[in-house]
Amino acid sequence: MLTKKQYELLLFIHERQGEGGVSPSFDEMKEALGLKSKSGIHRLISALEERGFIRRLPHRARAIEILRLPEVASARSGRAPEPKQRFQPNVIQGGFAASLQGRAASSGAETIPLPMLGRIAAGTPIEALRADGAANVDVPVSLLGNGEHYALEVAGDSMIEAGILDGDTVLIQRCDTADNGAIVVALVDENEVTLKRLRRKGGAIALEPANPRYETRIFGPDKVRVQGRLVGLLRRY
Repeated sequence: MLTKKQYELLLFIHERQGEGGVSPSFDEMKEALGLKSKSGIHRLISALEERGFIRRLPHRARAIEILRLPEVASARSGRAPEPKQRFQPNVIQGGFAASLQGRAASSGAETIPLPMLGRIAAGTPIEALRADGAANVDVPVSLLGNGEHYALEVAGDSMIEAGILDGDTVLIQRCDTADNGAIVVALVDENEVTLKRLRRKGGAIALEPANPRYETRIFGPDKVRVQGRLVGLLRRY
């Protein structure tokens, strides 16, 4: 899943390559998307590369190879889709997981069902799914502590050196603060969610990958909100 800006940039590059065989410059991309700085374009390009939509060719200026387009882009003629209803930041209903844990403890159950809220990027931020109608995953009670919990499926490989692989299920304790160095679910700009290691640097917040292929992204403190911290992981073989 791409954000609206990522989608618009991918289509703009595709159209310009189709017209002249050359990718647009960062200044042209910035102007086309209405951004104030080229650093925003750099982040979008990195995001598209992480998601496997483009590849930057080394030692060549403007050398961007488009590997694939979203299905909706292939079916339509270049216009970005109408934006969907804005993602609501509260990813889990208060008290739901806590009440499940209480019932499991009182009944002596070894596992409890947690809501599986969709996929989260261990790489580029992607929109998280709402809790409405979420499926459940059975989780050993021993993996969970106090408080509310939910599960997410990992998409991407930017946390592999922390032992988190593409397709893993991460177990998240809901919270709005976390220690420096904790792996957290971070809400960026109120509509994108990513799984990263949290680093506070002065007045800034860094979201740090665990894969040298990817860059640490730094934001102002008002751009990032912690939605939970990693407490466990499930993996199928």
